[in-house]
Amino acid sequence: MTIIEKIIADHSGQKSVKPGDIVDVFIDTRAARDFGGANVVKNLVDNGLTIADPKKTIFTFDCNPGGSDQKYAANQHYCRLYARENNIRVYDVNAGIGTHLAIDNGLVWPGSTFVSTDSHANIMGAIASFGQGMGDQDIAAAWAKGAVWFKVPSSVKINLNGKRPAGLSAKDVVLNLLSVFGANKLLGCSVEIYGAETEKFTLAERITISSMGTEMGAIIILFPTSPALLNELKAITGKDYPMVTAGAEAVYERTFDLELGKFVTMVARPGHPHDDTSIDTVRNQKIDSGFIGSCTNGRIEDLRIAASLLRGRKVAPGVVLKIVPATDAIWTQAMDEGLIQVFKEAGVMVSNAGCAGCAAGQVGQNGPGEVTISTGNRNFEGKQGKGFVYLASPAVVAASAVAGFITTPDQIPDQPTLFAASGKGDASSNTAAPKVKTAKPTCVEGNVWIIQKDDIDTDMIFHNRYLTITDIKEMGQYTFDNLRGYEDFAKKAKPGDIVITGKNFGAGSSRQQAVDCFQSLGVSCILAESYGAIYERNAINAAMPILTYNPEFLVAANLQHGDRVTVDFVSGILTNQRNAVTVQLGKFYDAQLAIYKNGGLL
Repeated sequence: MTIIEKIIADHSGQKSVKPGDIVDVFIDTRAARDFGGANVVKNLVDNGLTIADPKKTIFTFDCNPGGSDQKYAANQHYCRLYARENNIRVYDVNAGIGTHLAIDNGLVWPGSTFVSTDSHANIMGAIASFGQGMGDQDIAAAWAKGAVWFKVPSSVKINLNGKRPAGLSAKDVVLNLLSVFGANKLLGCSVEIYGAETEKFTLAERITISSMGTEMGAIIILFPTSPALLNELKAITGKDYPMVTAGAEAVYERTFDLELGKFVTMVARPGHPHDDTSIDTVRNQKIDSGFIGSCTNGRIEDLRIAASLLRGRKVAPGVVLKIVPATDAIWTQAMDEGLIQVFKEAGVMVSNAGCAGCAAGQVGQNGPGEVTISTGNRNFEGKQGKGFVYLASPAVVAASAVAGFITTPDQIPDQPTLFAASGKGDASSNTAAPKVKTAKPTCVEGNVWIIQKDDIDTDMIFHNRYLTITDIKEMGQYTFDNLRGYEDFAKKAKPGDIVITGKNFGAGSSRQQAVDCFQSLGVSCILAESYGAIYERNAINAAMPILTYNPEFLVAANLQHGDRVTVDFVSGILTNQRNAVTVQLGKFYDAQLAIYKNGGLL
């Protein structure tokens, strides 16, 4: 049998299996991440399922270490609570990438099985272990039953013949393979890689190649074990493991013979990991940022390579280089070896361990139009941000970050290439039509919202999870959605409405959006007993009418929610149209009125 057939047979109680067989496979370690973990728990709870074996069940929080996103934080805490109740081990936000933790902590071993909500769980092929990324229901079933059904895939054999060229990285190897096989020529297959040179591949190199099996459409890329690999695993885990290889008469659907000596340094062009080209075709492409990390290239070897090129050098002016170790243990080792100091002296941003740029929850994202060179495994549009991502080896990324453009370590220039001014930021080059000032009404009419609460802060008005929004037109829908009892304000508010509230309205942060969201909805003015100091300035500068009132105001005006009133900003007179009662407010002061008539400070 092939390697995968041996492992599946051993874990399904079968003497042998062949492609197409469907069997229940016992899973040695069953993982869920912060991405998908909450849904796994929900599936278990909703279906009244219990955990088959807590000792074989783990959570790994690696997509968003730190919970900087509110939804991730909520999901992580939900999983922690479930873990406490069910005695499940949690590798929390301080630990690192789950698949690497599983290898380094002996949760997987040659010949074992592993599933996770991580699509790159097939990284386990690096140690001849069967790893699979699965959906929430599959993982829930594995947690509850200890096994999942699986269809035995066909096996493909790739022989990498000849000598490995000097300087050819493992990332180059897998990018060359992607250039040959694309994203679908090995679709649904188990791939085994052989060759005299591949037996010398280190654990980190095997991890790099196996990690990108998903991008090739393969079920898994498996390396047979070698004595050197088993020694390396023993050094990490302290455990002795068996050799795992295919049988001498194993049957492969296809066999490919490739000349490793013809492989070259490659990059993947933005958009597709399989759109690969020799680095010479994109050399000198100016970059804005670089990223070294992810489950593909976050091992200590990768960091040493980066440090060797960054030592005594600086990241090019205007370029940002971000480095994220795969695990906290690797981070600590990098610190002990002085690598972190090298990175900091070079001007690198070093983050805590985790998935980083490959996932939306950590450093490594780029903005619209930004050109990034990355060691990640994917560069799909929008995967690592809104910019353009080239994939390359740690050496190429580090060299490029120093040069300011895509290059190789042997061609780092003495002086980096600087960014040239485009003129786009020069106001004198702005050809847009000048803004036309329109007369601003100094008297408005609208229905009132009476919100009798003091100290309504800016997070209640416009929560920080929306702060990336820059278009005022999009802001209104989120107004008050974090103010208890008024979460539906934006849906019910009408243009011209007037908000009346208590003391210290707009306390908290300096965010302009907490003012602009009312303008987005067409709210005509805000009345409060007092305002947060920054909020008051922000409102006045944005020509958002705000006035103050004395505590007796509501009683004197006999105001009720929904009453229609007129407010004169110059005189400060409010008239309740329901009963014709007029009351005195604090009128606009001269500077406020001048800014308002100007349409705003700017």
